[in-house]
Amino acid sequence: MKKYILPALLLGLTFCQEKGEPVVPVEPTPAPRQIAWQELEYYGFLHFNMNTFSDREWGFGDEKPEQFNPTALDARQWARVASEAGMKGLIITAKHHDGFVLWPSAYTEHSVKNSPWKDGKGDLIKDLSEACKEYGLKFGIYYSPWDRNHPDYGKPEYITYMRNQLTELLTNYGEIFEVWFDGANGGDGYYGGANESRKVDKLTYYNWPEVYELVRELQPNAVMFSDGGPDVRWVGNEHGEAFETNWANLMRDSVYAGMPDYPQKYAPGQEDGTHWVPAETNVSIRPGWYYHTYEDHKVRSLANLVDIYYNSIGRNTSLLINFPVDTRGLIHENDEEAILKLGEKVKEDFAVNLVSQSVVSASSERGSDFSVENVQDENYETYWSVPDGQKSGSIEIDFGKPTVFNRLVIQEYVVLGQRIKAFSLEKEVNGTWEKITEATTIGHKRILRFPDTEAQKIRVNFLDAKDVPVIAEVGVYHAPKLLLPPTVKRSTNGEVTLAAPDTNLELYYTLDGSNPTKESLAYTAPIAVKEATTLIVSSYDPSSDKMSDPLRLDLDLPKAGWQNVEEDDFKAFDENRNTYFTSKNGMLTIDLGESIQIQGFSYMPMQARYPSGIITNFEFQVSEDGRSWKTTASGEFSNIVNSPIEQLVRFDPVQAKYIRLKASKTADGNGATFGEVGVLTK
Repeated sequence: MKKYILPALLLGLTFCQEKGEPVVPVEPTPAPRQIAWQELEYYGFLHFNMNTFSDREWGFGDEKPEQFNPTALDARQWARVASEAGMKGLIITAKHHDGFVLWPSAYTEHSVKNSPWKDGKGDLIKDLSEACKEYGLKFGIYYSPWDRNHPDYGKPEYITYMRNQLTELLTNYGEIFEVWFDGANGGDGYYGGANESRKVDKLTYYNWPEVYELVRELQPNAVMFSDGGPDVRWVGNEHGEAFETNWANLMRDSVYAGMPDYPQKYAPGQEDGTHWVPAETNVSIRPGWYYHTYEDHKVRSLANLVDIYYNSIGRNTSLLINFPVDTRGLIHENDEEAILKLGEKVKEDFAVNLVSQSVVSASSERGSDFSVENVQDENYETYWSVPDGQKSGSIEIDFGKPTVFNRLVIQEYVVLGQRIKAFSLEKEVNGTWEKITEATTIGHKRILRFPDTEAQKIRVNFLDAKDVPVIAEVGVYHAPKLLLPPTVKRSTNGEVTLAAPDTNLELYYTLDGSNPTKESLAYTAPIAVKEATTLIVSSYDPSSDKMSDPLRLDLDLPKAGWQNVEEDDFKAFDENRNTYFTSKNGMLTIDLGESIQIQGFSYMPMQARYPSGIITNFEFQVSEDGRSWKTTASGEFSNIVNSPIEQLVRFDPVQAKYIRLKASKTADGNGATFGEVGVLTK
């Protein structure tokens, strides 16, 4: 009998070697709830609350429930739009910083139960939860830890209140896929009539470990979002752009919600991070997060939304796009049109995977269970890998004939950890390999865009990794070109110059607020704009008879005669948003050159990845003689640090030859910076 044991054992060993030994995970690795979340990739945010009716971004907390009164609220419309756009879920602002809640909470009167909507019988959280179920969407809630209304904010009693409300949200509305905690915490507010500023220790006040335990108990499959997780982290900005190098790994124990240096130190993740905390990219489809009528024409263009898609999902994050629901209680038709165009464009770009019908080969394989054919089977659970000890490798793709392509998609099997540190794409030209493009991290998904390229054979090289590469999918696509609008520059004397984004295009424009057509004014020379004007421009491609999306610019008075009274520096009004003026005394005083009637001003903060001196609280003054000053506006630029976009402040018309913008407070305490300042005459 013994003579048969040895051959049988050898046969078993040979079989295991042919199939390949399992790949050892590289820590940290994701929890099942994080894997399920990352597979969603793309879902919607709904900012709809008291701010919608007070026309603010951040409410002060002194608003009255009677103000909340939508005329045609339809949560099913929200769910339908999200579903048709290809989104997989929706997250609603159940409570924002002003403290007003969208459900009939037993713990506050600052609620829909005291509003005119549905005679106080409404429950918007319930309505949306049911609408999401109807349309097959996941449902999530946003809850602001900061509460500018509650009298006990900053005291231990508020923590009990917060947990009671979270318990209501997490037990009464079915399964929750994400709980979103905002990082804004503490500051001035109503606070039950105290009207004061209250600071909290963002690290310790909320006792986050106990909050996380509560969520885990009530919604074990939900991921939690904040600056540092614990499950999903902030991407570090609200522009819709992740870092080129983006690790899902994070030094989580060093991070807390609202920490001031988070965007610089932690937003890209860390290669040697201790916990799996992938990033989420949050961005609004308009400049603001809440609805403002004056932004109806400022919905993001298709070109911008496409860039956001590639710079978020294409850089190892999920994408959360916000809809500022309007005062009717509907996603505005302009927002709906824009998001549906994005959905169609994404389908168009990834319609045909050229790898699926190609011949693939690899530099080496771990065994038959990890063969290179796994990267083309559209099954994320199968993957290609190489023998232990190898931290590099390559996959060759033969299309069978010369083929044009311009997109590369790669997914790591991140269940076993994120590994790739560098990779490149090459094409074969006359027997030699030429580089097309290269990048660093991959993670759940990496998408590279590059100009149209033709080749029969290409090669993906995994140049460096933390351990053996583990590649689940590789895709190559030829995305149709997107027709872009012209680029626009304006000089200080008012001249507007247009430039075509590509060759053989014609440019058209209007000055009457209508969208350009082939019958509109053709651009042949710089356009002189000497007064407040709405300029709308488009590119036209004669070969396809297609017109680009229109680009709208609301232009005001030229700035050629303006003078900086304090210093000989014109960068704050040079029509170049990439330059900026730093004030020594925290203010900018401008001589307009003549007395004009103004009814507002604009402020563009310093534009940089790591800006400084952003004005958060301001005072705006006017003068006819430069000596006697009148304050026409003061207040805060809400959320300007996270969303450093142009701020527009309007007031009753006033005559002025001099204007002064003073910083009452800057975000970092540094000297005030001014990217671009203008006046509004209409």
